[in-house]
Amino acid sequence: MNWYREISTPEKRTLWGCFAGWALDGIDTQLFSLVIPTLIATWGIGKGQAGLIGGATLVAGALGGLLAGVLSDRVGRVRALQVTVLWFSLFTFLSAFAQNFEQLLVLKALQGIGFGGEWTAGAVLLSETIRAKHRGKAMGIVQSAWGFGWAGAVLLYTVVFSYVSPEAAWRVLFGIGLVPALLVLYMRRNIVEPPREAPASPADRPGAFAILAGIFHPSVLRTTIVGGLIGLGAHGGYHAITTWLPTYLKTERHLSVLGTGGYLAVVITAFIIGCFVSAWLQDRIGRRKNVILFAICCAATVNLYVFLPIGDTAMLILSFPLGLFAAGIPATLGALFNELYPQGVRGTGVGFCYNFGRVVSAAFPVLVGHMGNSMPLGSALGIDAGIAYGIVVIAALLLPETKGRRIATVAPQTAPAPDKRSATHV
Repeated sequence: MNWYREISTPEKRTLWGCFAGWALDGIDTQLFSLVIPTLIATWGIGKGQAGLIGGATLVAGALGGLLAGVLSDRVGRVRALQVTVLWFSLFTFLSAFAQNFEQLLVLKALQGIGFGGEWTAGAVLLSETIRAKHRGKAMGIVQSAWGFGWAGAVLLYTVVFSYVSPEAAWRVLFGIGLVPALLVLYMRRNIVEPPREAPASPADRPGAFAILAGIFHPSVLRTTIVGGLIGLGAHGGYHAITTWLPTYLKTERHLSVLGTGGYLAVVITAFIIGCFVSAWLQDRIGRRKNVILFAICCAATVNLYVFLPIGDTAMLILSFPLGLFAAGIPATLGALFNELYPQGVRGTGVGFCYNFGRVVSAAFPVLVGHMGNSMPLGSALGIDAGIAYGIVVIAALLLPETKGRRIATVAPQTAPAPDKRSATHV
């Protein structure tokens, strides 16, 4: 942790502010998956309806990620982060008062806008605050916060359902979702907006549509297309695995350990460690090599799952490398995407590349199901994962290495203004 001692107090405050925001976001989001059985039993809704709520949250999250990127370019990184934290906290809290499926569907979709937006706003803020040589480590550590939030959700679920009846416990859990709003007080007092070139006058500030169009300007169009493909492959492989691998292992391999606490503990631990490993590696070997390495390892591990004869014990052991490798790619994307764009459209570019893939990647689980009609499900899953992570590898090869790239376009306000002719631009 020598690098941590090197960074300044403002850098540390921003790091932990973004870490807390993503962890609390993880808690609020993961709580829904834990209370699905209770909602099905209490309201008598079907699994399809519960799945629709989860799907609507993810799609809204993709929209929120793009909107938050535009907002951060328009009004600033810190303000955009504050808005997203307040947004997902408020709608998680309001979900506690839903009286039927339709109300919960709308409220969870609205929560999803904040859930997707928080990652984008926090990633851009942190990337512009942490010095270049430690940016990858900081971004990877913040990505690990999702795992801690996931574990926190499991802990809260266990405690609340131990003392409150199921009919009321899920409402209590969603009500606790208002707590993250208190993080905004910390942000207002401790996190400083990264310096950037201000418009000559308010009238010169570009509008939201002009900012959005900026990521399709010829100077960055190739970056936007290739970055979107990386997001597509990364999310496509992840969603194919999480959607179909449990079904395959339960129905065709008849493994029982999937529903145990031990399996969940292994997956969460692997995710956190994977983020830390990726954080260290990407500042050592570079962003491109790191993404390619983890993509190849993900594809290989999935195929080991589906083609090797394994039992419960072997499956539990293999779940560790699978969780670790799956975490490594998103832990790299924050630094990579931020280092590809100029400051004026950075938030929008990061939001688009990450969330375009989140929406379009829904085709990959569908593809697995379609292929499974004419071949074994395991073979379909292995081929699909190979395609998804193959897209990641090819796209990464088309990008420049960005490790160590300076992305600030102006000096901090406490330092003399640099000569614009020598300023470093992305």
